[in-house]
Amino acid sequence: MSLRRIDLNLFRVFEAVMEHRTIAGAGRELNVTASAVSHALSRLRQALSDDLFVPGKDGMEPTQRALELAPAIRDGLSRIEAAIGEEPFVPAESVRTFRIATSDYGAVTILAPMVSSVANAAPQIELKVFPVGRMDAVRRLDEGRIDVLIGWFEGLPEHIRRTTIFVEKEAIVVRPGHPLTQGPITTARLFSYPYVVVELTGTEDLSTEGFLDDRGVWRRVWIDRLLIETSTENAGHVAHVAVSVPHYAAVPYMLRTTDMVATLPLSLARDAERQGSLVIVDLPYEPLSVPVEAIWHQRNDADPGLRWLVGELIAAAPQP
Repeated sequence: MSLRRIDLNLFRVFEAVMEHRTIAGAGRELNVTASAVSHALSRLRQALSDDLFVPGKDGMEPTQRALELAPAIRDGLSRIEAAIGEEPFVPAESVRTFRIATSDYGAVTILAPMVSSVANAAPQIELKVFPVGRMDAVRRLDEGRIDVLIGWFEGLPEHIRRTTIFVEKEAIVVRPGHPLTQGPITTARLFSYPYVVVELTGTEDLSTEGFLDDRGVWRRVWIDRLLIETSTENAGHVAHVAVSVPHYAAVPYMLRTTDMVATLPLSLARDAERQGSLVIVDLPYEPLSVPVEAIWHQRNDADPGLRWLVGELIAAAPQP
């Protein structure tokens, strides 16, 4: 099929349907009627000899062919927009939605402090936050359905860009009055109590040494389990994981009436300690440091709006 026989505007319709997964949603974004979207989609289907989108339980589901085309179409449109020259990004005047994927940890430690500064500097900017625990989080990044993914990562494919927002450390927390709040902390004492761990994806059996391979992006499944199992000073001691939960916010409630122990990111542990719900205990070994990163697709490298957003994330991050 020759590109000369296809109206390039049809690819904008394709991208809008891929984003919203509804005809009506695509129409609102493009400021055209649902009928116009349906007609344009029909023309593109005929040109490409594929259904592209079919009705499903979550709206218009893309076919395999559509999934294969999506990254190239979005990249091509981005390159065309860059070539003809986009208007500069002015936060105070911009009307735009940024889609961020993160856990409740990222929402509390980074996004919550960022909200007030964004509201003041860019009052018409909208932030949409999606759960990072979804198995398809990186696919959504590839397809352009999210702009930035916040988390802990290892290996990344070449088309994914990364930057460190800040460096997080581990902390061991218990309820006030826990036996570990009295006397010296040894590894043997620390590992004699059952643990609550945060498993962000709920997919323990798909993980490898604390990481999950999500479309070639190795992201940390949960910080807790890795810290418990890989501290070299803890050789010979095995912690009993009594409870696994998908949200950090659940941990204080799990520890409140038990002698269980949890490993939390230090920034969350400090907040809980200030509120009086948890106590941070001394570690008998050097705490592990983990870079909290933002990653995005390379096609957005030249996007001034995205660069501004990443800068806001870094500025809002907890201080050491």
